[in-house]
Amino acid sequence: MSLTNATPLEVAQAARLGSRKLAVLSTKERNAALTAIHKALAEGKDEVLAANVKDLEAAEKAAADGKLSQSLVKRLDLGKKGKYEDMLQGILDVRDLEDPINKITARTLLDTDLTLERVTCPIGVLLIIFEARPEVIANISALALKSGNAAILKGGKESVFSFQAISRIISRALSTTAVPSDCLQLVETHDVIKDLLMLDQYIDLCIPRGGNKLVRTVKDNTAIPVLGHADGICCIYLRADCAVDMAVKVIVDAKCSYPAGCNAVEQLLVDEDALSTVLPAVATALLEKGVTLCCDEPSLSALKGKLDQHSIPLLQEATEEDYSTEFLDLKLAIKTIRPTPSSTSPNTELSPLETAITHINTHSSHHTDCILTTSASTAEAFIAGVDSSSVYWNTSTRMADGQRYGFGTEVGISTNKIHSRGPVGLDGLTIYKWVIRGNGQVSAEYGAGGKQWKHEKLAVGDEEWTARNEEEREALRKFREGKKAE
Repeated sequence: MSLTNATPLEVAQAARLGSRKLAVLSTKERNAALTAIHKALAEGKDEVLAANVKDLEAAEKAAADGKLSQSLVKRLDLGKKGKYEDMLQGILDVRDLEDPINKITARTLLDTDLTLERVTCPIGVLLIIFEARPEVIANISALALKSGNAAILKGGKESVFSFQAISRIISRALSTTAVPSDCLQLVETHDVIKDLLMLDQYIDLCIPRGGNKLVRTVKDNTAIPVLGHADGICCIYLRADCAVDMAVKVIVDAKCSYPAGCNAVEQLLVDEDALSTVLPAVATALLEKGVTLCCDEPSLSALKGKLDQHSIPLLQEATEEDYSTEFLDLKLAIKTIRPTPSSTSPNTELSPLETAITHINTHSSHHTDCILTTSASTAEAFIAGVDSSSVYWNTSTRMADGQRYGFGTEVGISTNKIHSRGPVGLDGLTIYKWVIRGNGQVSAEYGAGGKQWKHEKLAVGDEEWTARNEEEREALRKFREGKKAE
């Protein structure tokens, strides 16, 4: 990794050249680079945390002056229990995953000695723009190198010292490996984002990691494909048949384990039948954790009749805006779910389940949504109907995370409907190319009065099926054995 003050054009051109060299490195060489980065960051922990303290001191002052949100300050802290170790472990987890590139994912025998293959390959050059969260550098460096992609990183000013320290350590580590230094670049020059977003001839994918304003700005000012999400407005739908202890456990975790996370629940939808049975215990547990509950009229009335009198002043009346807000704090909007008139079929009603699904598809950000119920058929209907990148049954929305999905770590969470959705790991940073291996055939030989296509689907891994002679078969065997050895 290089810390650079080069012009955006120079940075992008260097990254493009570096990406071509990185793409042909072996699995062994790329894994060795990740091992070196892990070792260097482990040994440099004190250096990084000392730099992080400087960022935190400046951030706390900015927050006190109203210039920075407390949720951003929380994301900035690398010294939080286990956070640095999780960052290090993520590098090893990514290193130990199967190589995502040069995998044959489909094969077709077009004709004798003419085989079509779909082969995974890197996307090319990634532009990552992020706020706070200095561990993003290590996460993205690991994912980019393992998947064969170059990455240009532009961090926010609130974590500049942390970024610099991590970058220096990674740069020193990569100098001992086969990875070209230009494959990872941290841009330090101020006010370069606009210029970088114009370089779609060199940059293949942009991933903004930050708040709604950053994501919207990126999407509105570039021709580069953008992968990510603007908001994390996650919903949990609580059915009346859910056990009280499960509801309390899941909802408290989803709201309180990390309120500033984009996968924290922001809305609780409650069946009318659960207002006086399941909800009071959930509300009591949330209030004990310091959560502000913004209730609609039915839920507010029900809780006033069930809660301890000392808890009632802690309840608030919800506004319509609350159901479209990412709080990123100990605050939760509660809405009662009951049958509602259908907007498309006169004289018919939507069931509570249909009403909840409609509300989520209208008000959530399509990040992660959940249903709590004992009914499998209800849960499956919810899963099929909710149009979000992650949909859960009886578990916390906080499960939406690349490490928890087994991806090692993640480059971000996408609510896109192309290429990759949900937590984006290695597979989300690869694309594919089509490869034909022939023996002198040309298109004019096929068609009316000529040769006929076979179009025979072949099992992936059957390379020897179409090898024309023993020499090819031996080469294929050696290739596969070499890949396994790496």
